[in-house]
Amino acid sequence: MVAALAAALVTVGCSSSPSPGSSAPQSSASAGNSASSPASGVDPQVAALVPADIKSKGSVSVAVDATYPPDEMVSSDGQTIIGMDADLASALGTVMGVKWNLTKASFDSIIPALQSGRYDIGLSSFTQTKEREQVVDFVTYFKAGEAFYVKAGAPAKYTTKASLCGATVAVEKGTTEESEATEQATACAKAGKAKLTVSVFGDQNAANLAVSSGRADVGYADSQVAGYIVKQSNGQFQLSGEAFEVAPYGIAFPKDSGLTKAVQAAVKSLIANGTYAGVLDKWGLADGGVTADEVTLDAATS
Repeated sequence: MVAALAAALVTVGCSSSPSPGSSAPQSSASAGNSASSPASGVDPQVAALVPADIKSKGSVSVAVDATYPPDEMVSSDGQTIIGMDADLASALGTVMGVKWNLTKASFDSIIPALQSGRYDIGLSSFTQTKEREQVVDFVTYFKAGEAFYVKAGAPAKYTTKASLCGATVAVEKGTTEESEATEQATACAKAGKAKLTVSVFGDQNAANLAVSSGRADVGYADSQVAGYIVKQSNGQFQLSGEAFEVAPYGIAFPKDSGLTKAVQAAVKSLIANGTYAGVLDKWGLADGGVTADEVTLDAATS
């Protein structure tokens, strides 16, 4: 999810690779390989909660849409998944005593794949919503708002969802932003305001390209992601307005998975030992940190 500038068109976003000379931190979580080799950092109380079948297997399968920097992205080698979530996966695997095997997947495919049993876990900046909680379970581990970004020099007139009436907005498929932009398009029409066009793309990079090329007026993403897109764009993008609607992020699981209690305990363990704060600081995401008391199950507020 890092910027890759080519022919002056920015393709930062989910699943992009850091550009040459990028200062983005690197992590050791490899796509399709283990994100963690359990070592002396195992927390016995956490490990005791890991289901027997997972202990026997020694690993969990984790789906990641690696196109959403700085949360998850692919490094310059084109294979390694890096970012906040990759580092947390590594640390969670260590305290649990099992390997977290990260696999790249499109964002909109992850929840259906969890439902079908293809993956054990989805770790991909999922905003917890009541609609999603009907089909998967979540363990809260972070919080984020939403934000708009535009081409540098464009009027920063997009500050609320209502301000999108009359614009073409670029969003990634399957995201909360897609749902909310679509709802706002209906609201604009009912209010007799100018048409809001929602352009939906398969990954964040394509949404960014639509904004940089002028095919969309504004991009709409989670607040820390929008900020990172702007930061990595070499001056091609700017934020429009302030972050809004802060909500919890959740690690996703199939309904009634035996892993939720173990992962909940693992996140709390990382908060207690300082690893969690270190990961967030590394990626400039300390503002999104949660306390141990906020690491709850299915905590959607809307």
